[in-house]
Amino acid sequence: MTRETQPTQAPIDTVEQCVDYLIARLGNRLAVALPLGLGKPVALINALYQRAADNPSLSLKILTALSLERPVEADPVRGRLLNPVFDRLYAHYTEPTYATAVRAGNLPDNISVHEFYFKPGSRLGNARAQQDYVSSNYTHAARDVVAQGCNVVIQLLARDPADHRRLSMSCNPDTSAQVLERLRAAGRPCVNVGVVHEDLPYMVGDAEVSAADYDILLHTDHQRHGLFTLPKLAPVAAADYAIGLHASSLVADGGTLQLGIGAMGDAIVHAIQLRHTRNADYRALLQRFHTDLHWGALIDSCGGRAEFQEGLYGATEMFVEGFWQLLDSGILKREVYDFWALQALINEGLCQPQALTADTVAAMAELGVRELRGKDFAVLQYHGYFNDASRYHEGHIIAPDGQRIAANVANPDSQRAIADKCHGASLRNGKVLHGGFFLGSSDFYRSLRQMPAATRGKLAMCGVEKINQLDFNPRLYQLQRRKARFINTGLNVSLQGAVASDTLANGQVVSGVGGQYNFVSMAHHLVDGRSVLMIRATRTDGERTVSNIVPNYGSCTIPRHLRDIVITEYGIADLRSKSDREVAEALIQIADSRFQPDLIRQAQAAAKLPQDYRLPEAFSNNVPARIEAAVEWAKSQGMMPAYPFGCDFTAPELRAAAALKQVAGLNRWQRLRAVATSPPPSPSGQSVIEVLGLDGPLNWRDQLLKRLLLAVTAETGTR
Repeated sequence: MTRETQPTQAPIDTVEQCVDYLIARLGNRLAVALPLGLGKPVALINALYQRAADNPSLSLKILTALSLERPVEADPVRGRLLNPVFDRLYAHYTEPTYATAVRAGNLPDNISVHEFYFKPGSRLGNARAQQDYVSSNYTHAARDVVAQGCNVVIQLLARDPADHRRLSMSCNPDTSAQVLERLRAAGRPCVNVGVVHEDLPYMVGDAEVSAADYDILLHTDHQRHGLFTLPKLAPVAAADYAIGLHASSLVADGGTLQLGIGAMGDAIVHAIQLRHTRNADYRALLQRFHTDLHWGALIDSCGGRAEFQEGLYGATEMFVEGFWQLLDSGILKREVYDFWALQALINEGLCQPQALTADTVAAMAELGVRELRGKDFAVLQYHGYFNDASRYHEGHIIAPDGQRIAANVANPDSQRAIADKCHGASLRNGKVLHGGFFLGSSDFYRSLRQMPAATRGKLAMCGVEKINQLDFNPRLYQLQRRKARFINTGLNVSLQGAVASDTLANGQVVSGVGGQYNFVSMAHHLVDGRSVLMIRATRTDGERTVSNIVPNYGSCTIPRHLRDIVITEYGIADLRSKSDREVAEALIQIADSRFQPDLIRQAQAAAKLPQDYRLPEAFSNNVPARIEAAVEWAKSQGMMPAYPFGCDFTAPELRAAAALKQVAGLNRWQRLRAVATSPPPSPSGQSVIEVLGLDGPLNWRDQLLKRLLLAVTAETGTR
């Protein structure tokens, strides 16, 4: 039943009325698709959940990804600092009830939650979540959601502040439209519900929709159901800064960038900004971290050290906050256009966007353009190639004076007439970023809401079928995504070059494939594209330190035949087109030195290294102390601050965090001495005590913690 043939009904103004309508329309089996991340209408899905929880005869299946849960710190010591901060940051956020139930393990039998991407690590050991997980590439998510029986699609919408009639899917035009298209093509009954949120930034591109697209349109209480924000609380670690610096040297000026979220992404963006604004200091960093020494030839061929003259274009699944930083820094500025021949001319330097010349008409013909269709003309006119007074009609371009010109740019007469009468003066409506979804801080959302219309027009949100692959328009996307660097993270890498990014060896899902496989594969399809996977050299497993470069592993996200570039804090391994011996050697050279001997033995036992192989001396000092010393030097020069893009801690909270870190670093004898001395509180110590709520009646454990904190603040004068 289409929207036009629905029976007349009373207005639907509340979530409860909406739930009533969905059950009346679709029956007692509801399969609800919610967008990944931010675009979930929490009030509506909570009402659906509660109705099903109260009525066991109602079957509710929730199909989604990346459910956003309010963080809670379980450790009682860290919780004294963090939980009050979380209370402040999430004062207006309501967590989806289904996410709370999944986490607690008390989901009712008639409700199921199927996600294709978890918040990393959040569902380890959760039997129900692991069993209901759907492994799917992001580009296949719409297909798989439909296959799971979806019959309801719900999504948050933004309203254009300048024209309330205009709506946008904002942060999530990624899958909903594809799901609806598939459902309608199959003739399956479905209901499309939009929920307007006043704080959601209005974004352009494929995100823009009409109210007529929705069967039901509701509004949400944006004070009670505020947008989820990513807190800026964790400082960038030394290893992440080193990884980000290495990666930044592989980004080519005039190229394309894709980034994921997290500290490594922030480190890359900060390093790119240093490269652009403090170039001499940036080059000094490359020397201090040995990047130039060992991988200078790769930087020469793949990346660069110089400032960004042409700038970068973003083609990214996730529009992370770092891209906003690059835009603000004047680095994200390479504009792309949606007609292949026009983009080809720009790439080859035959078309200057700010000063169009008549030569471009003949140049298009040289590329093979012949008869322009109506939609070709519309795209070119949108971009300013044709002036606004010209129009298209039945194979002809109608000049402003009414002359009918055959729309064949290979015809010399048409070329002259188009150049004389129909040509525009300069290009317009270029895009510096195409993104699938976004998630970030409250400052990020505020900046997006308040950005000028001209800036908004350069940031286009669109479906992942256009972002994560070339299939939708291969010729155009290959031209737009020149010198592409698709930069993502992994859990570990085997000595054969296979990377595990989402699943443990025992099959437990950490997060999900998302779009990583697509971007890695796409890098191999682009002539000058490269995939870069960043992996910390080690991790802590309980009280043990273990290597993330391993002989082999029982899970694989990126198979060995798609191996490309891998980066750890110790350097860069260029694995593309290399033999298995060369791959093993390159990875061992960027492994932590505590694990290199065993990795060599394992590779030799597997006949992947010769028995007389010896590690080059230049790579035998891969130890954390070297990286930490280099980062401390950079901090002293103002180049690697703990929080490169701000922090959600207040100044007193930062002092408390520093004091807790000092206490955690004390050995047994230092703790005993600190407790025994018990100095009187200094002003800074008293501030820390108050922030952590240790200024009232305390049990014996908290009394000990208080004494330790007073001791470290007295000794160091924590400020």
